[in-house]
Amino acid sequence: MLSRKEELERKKARLQAMREEKKKKEERRKKEGEDSTVQESKGDLRAETEQLLKDLGISAEEASPKPVRVARAATVDGAQVASSAVSTSSDQESGDGVQPSFSPSPRRGAKLGLSKLSQTNIPPKEQVVYTKQTQTPSESTDKSGGTLDYYVLVYPDNALSTDEEGDMSLPETPPILKRHHALPHVASVKPAETEADAQLKQEAAPPCELSEEEKEKIVASAEFARFFDRASRVVERALCEDSDIFLDYTGGDKEEGEGEKDTGAKLSLNRTFYDEKWSKHRTVTSMDWSTQFPELLMASYNQNEDAGHEPEGVVLVWNQRFKKTTPEYVFHCQSGVMSATFATFHPNLVIGGTYSGQIVVWDNRLNKRTPVQRSPLSASAHTHPVYCVNVVGSQNAHNLVSVSTDGKFCTWSLDMLSQPQESMELQHKQAKAVAATCMCFPYGDVNNFVVGSEEGAVYTACRHGSKPGVLDMFEGHMSPVTGIDCHVAQGQVDFSYLFLTSSFDWTVKLWSLKENRPLYSFEDNGDYVYDVQWSPTHPALFGTVDGMGKLDLWNLNTDTEVPLASVTIEESTALNHLRWSQSGHQIAAGDDMGKIHVYDVGEHVATPKSDEWSKLVHTLQDLKNNKVDAEEALISTPIR
Repeated sequence: MLSRKEELERKKARLQAMREEKKKKEERRKKEGEDSTVQESKGDLRAETEQLLKDLGISAEEASPKPVRVARAATVDGAQVASSAVSTSSDQESGDGVQPSFSPSPRRGAKLGLSKLSQTNIPPKEQVVYTKQTQTPSESTDKSGGTLDYYVLVYPDNALSTDEEGDMSLPETPPILKRHHALPHVASVKPAETEADAQLKQEAAPPCELSEEEKEKIVASAEFARFFDRASRVVERALCEDSDIFLDYTGGDKEEGEGEKDTGAKLSLNRTFYDEKWSKHRTVTSMDWSTQFPELLMASYNQNEDAGHEPEGVVLVWNQRFKKTTPEYVFHCQSGVMSATFATFHPNLVIGGTYSGQIVVWDNRLNKRTPVQRSPLSASAHTHPVYCVNVVGSQNAHNLVSVSTDGKFCTWSLDMLSQPQESMELQHKQAKAVAATCMCFPYGDVNNFVVGSEEGAVYTACRHGSKPGVLDMFEGHMSPVTGIDCHVAQGQVDFSYLFLTSSFDWTVKLWSLKENRPLYSFEDNGDYVYDVQWSPTHPALFGTVDGMGKLDLWNLNTDTEVPLASVTIEESTALNHLRWSQSGHQIAAGDDMGKIHVYDVGEHVATPKSDEWSKLVHTLQDLKNNKVDAEEALISTPIR
């Protein structure tokens, strides 16, 4: 075992010695190579120097230093004179007399060393020659017909020279500068072509003719249907637009007094919406303005008895912005639509209540006119006509509420109409169910609401609480209540406790939630009053429509006996519904022949003054005082 270990030690020592010897050989070889490289570099450097001097016209002999002789000191007449002289070989050959003896100094060879060379390029003076041509560059075209719209600077190998035509030229430059300087010129090159450009060129080839089968396949595709639906609307809007280029804003084109008459108009007809196919022989049952797009007005229609093959219920969305005569959207279902509204927090959804009791939902994002959702016809939902639907709540927590003539009040989620989330029967003191015809929620309230009924009574009710359902009854009308609306104009004083009702008894009544008797009764109409609504901006302004085709605007602060403004439809049709726009400057009235008349309300009528709210407070107090005086006079009058 020991001998084996010694043998390994000897092999390691021998291997180490071989490595050291090899390392020494490499160092020796490397050192010899460096010496030879230095010698070669010195020789190359000397050759380059001589060549450079030769190019400059200087010979190597002239550049080498001349020998110098120095005279040593000589002794003349016993006196030692130190003298030195510098002479060349030519001085020694010329001269007369006795030449003094000089001992030449040993000759030393000239030594050349490396010096730093600074090189400067001096450009030649440019000569510019102007010709009688356009100085702006023109668009060039390559041989293949493509446009060259890119330019690059090209540096040639040699300088420009003067040609026979007299174009721009440069003088000859020295050889030493020719390699390092040359002026560029502008050259046109084609832009780089990518794969996308090549693909576009291929697609630009003339299209091939499609077969009849391929054409029918494209027309039947859903993508083409969406494109055609959108394109047809845009083209129709453009064709129906008309502009008066001769309009004179100074009023110079009007007769004397005509401009003042228009300025002071309280109600002026803006336009009429009517479609020969979908509106003819149908009655407008409800209307609603979009909160997301104020120019959109929706109207629902009931059955056209003269066209049994057409859908019974129709909802049309009209566009107030454009002059087109056709509706923006058309929706329909198999039952007459008695009420409809825009989903407040879902601007693409339209909700309708039908005569059969179903709740239906349409979506304008789909190329579909039939409902995308509908409630079932079951005992858990409505089974009688739904005359009122409304969306209450906030953006994050809202519901759809509906009421039908059988007294059933339902709460729905728009995500699921398979069954109502909540439902209750509207009954007053264990009496029969309330046959609801209209409903309204006070401003900012999602729990309490008021309901008008077929027997003429008005009820207050609540959705939640210790006793959900009907709370109180207001008696005053002698016939069915056709419309009800709560005060919505916000200002210095809160009037949300006020509401108005219209009825078949030819009257409109003003109510307060604090009293179960009407505050005042407006009895100017001579026919059924079908609808009533407060102005959304003016606290004392409201509108009414009746069966004689008359639209009235009332201002409580101005007069309570006669309306402030009134207009009658020329066709002598009954107006059965009205809706104010959000701005309060327009009011729409629908008739029983399917037409919707949009009127502009005068600025001085629609815009409230700062003291309108305080005036209304005094007006209400006067109405209460007059009511008390009338009751006292009635009591004091003897019975005959």
